[in-house]
Amino acid sequence: MRGAPKPLFVLLLAASASLAALLLHLWAPKGPPSVDLRRPPPGRVTPQLTPPARQYPDVPFRLRRDVMELLPRNGCSCEAEASLPLHPQLFGHGPGVDFADAFAPAERARLQRLRESEFRSHRLRVQNAADRLLIARANSPLEFPTQGVEVRPLQSVLLPGLSLQAPRSDRYQVTLSATLGTLAVAAEVEGVERRGEGQPRLSLAAARLDHLNRQLQFVTYTSTQFHPDTADIVQFATPGHEAAFTVRIRHPPAPRLYGPSPPADGDGDGGYNVSALVTIATKTFLRYDKLRGLIASVRRFYPSITIVVADDSQRPEALQGPHLEHYLMPFGKVTTKYVLWVDDDFIFTPRTRLEKLVDVLERTSLDLVGGAVREITGFTTTYRQRLLVRGGDSGGDCLRPIPGFHHRLEGFPRCVVTDGVVNFFLARTDKVRQVGFDPRLRRVAHLEFFIDGLGVLHVGSCEDVVVDHASKLALPWRRTEGERQYARFRYPPARDDSVRLKHRLFFFKNRFKCMAGN
Repeated sequence: MRGAPKPLFVLLLAASASLAALLLHLWAPKGPPSVDLRRPPPGRVTPQLTPPARQYPDVPFRLRRDVMELLPRNGCSCEAEASLPLHPQLFGHGPGVDFADAFAPAERARLQRLRESEFRSHRLRVQNAADRLLIARANSPLEFPTQGVEVRPLQSVLLPGLSLQAPRSDRYQVTLSATLGTLAVAAEVEGVERRGEGQPRLSLAAARLDHLNRQLQFVTYTSTQFHPDTADIVQFATPGHEAAFTVRIRHPPAPRLYGPSPPADGDGDGGYNVSALVTIATKTFLRYDKLRGLIASVRRFYPSITIVVADDSQRPEALQGPHLEHYLMPFGKVTTKYVLWVDDDFIFTPRTRLEKLVDVLERTSLDLVGGAVREITGFTTTYRQRLLVRGGDSGGDCLRPIPGFHHRLEGFPRCVVTDGVVNFFLARTDKVRQVGFDPRLRRVAHLEFFIDGLGVLHVGSCEDVVVDHASKLALPWRRTEGERQYARFRYPPARDDSVRLKHRLFFFKNRFKCMAGN
């Protein structure tokens, strides 16, 4: 059979490549418009769906299936989603990763019972009265704070916003009741009867409404039971009407402030003294040739920045140089405001502009911002991931990593807000310490770090700050013994103990049932 003419074959190949590129471009997540994080969000209450206060059985309704699909359920599924256009039509839906498979069948039921017991204990520790759902019914005569009242343990605070807006009457009365504290008044108003001062229940009554409301402006709450972080629900009532609101009782988190940095020292530009603001941290394992390449590239652009090397190699080699600290898995060595995390086989280039990442963190509410990594092939990746967790039943929750981002970052056109980024990121040192690195994940813990950071880290990604990746292309017979040994640790078989350990931690520590997605 004669082959097709070569020019026609090349034309068909080019057309196919163009069509594939178009499909990928159309399918790639675009995200909503940019959001301004450079200033605090406006003080508004976010509306929330709540159960109906009253039932209306005679009123018909019709469910919106498209909306119902978005609401939480009592279970979740980890059926794999399409990763490419037309994937389901061509290949069908594949199963997700079931983390219970990391355990022997005889262990699963026992471990699930143990996990649920630990989960119940965890909820008892972290939940308090402030987590309860409170619905403010149409108590029009009563005005009260719905949230935002806070007091330190065993101290007092004025209760703001208390008022009674009742129709004309011969007598007006209100009652306040607390559980974890007592109620009193900071001043006495003439013509107001007060009963129960200094007790958990305080009653106020007056013949004139303006006198009663003036007295309500002086009502105080005193915490009487020590707890570092809890809440009291205060009942507020008048004849025929009742309401409730929370008083948060806690020690406010202590601020972590950094003194002003010295003037710029010549490292980079942009007006920031990067060496005083940033410490570069990297972990190495056997790859000393790659590590020395990283250090040399950093010194080209930032000669005085501190580099901290965490080393868990079996036979550590000596590393020496100015502003270089070499430790066997250090703790507490980063003292600057920010820490830059990089892999040991990255190479700094003129496009590795740390000043831009510093600028993002200095001017926004983000805690961590990633850059991009350029491979030797010229392909650049940011590994932007949205981490979606679906609530499940007693079997656990479902994890679904989705490529993409939530929205663009106002004022920084090349930056977005997401949940996970590539292993080249600048972060607030105190926030990284707050999340921590699980010591059981000894060498590969990329996704795991960002899962632990959900709800703690506000993450961004900027594609215009780029670090190069050292070449991975090497002929098998040209690889050194160190490279071959590293590959055995870095790319274990699917059933290797390190993979099973990750799945066990996902199952037990994070209470995940399964994972589907990228």
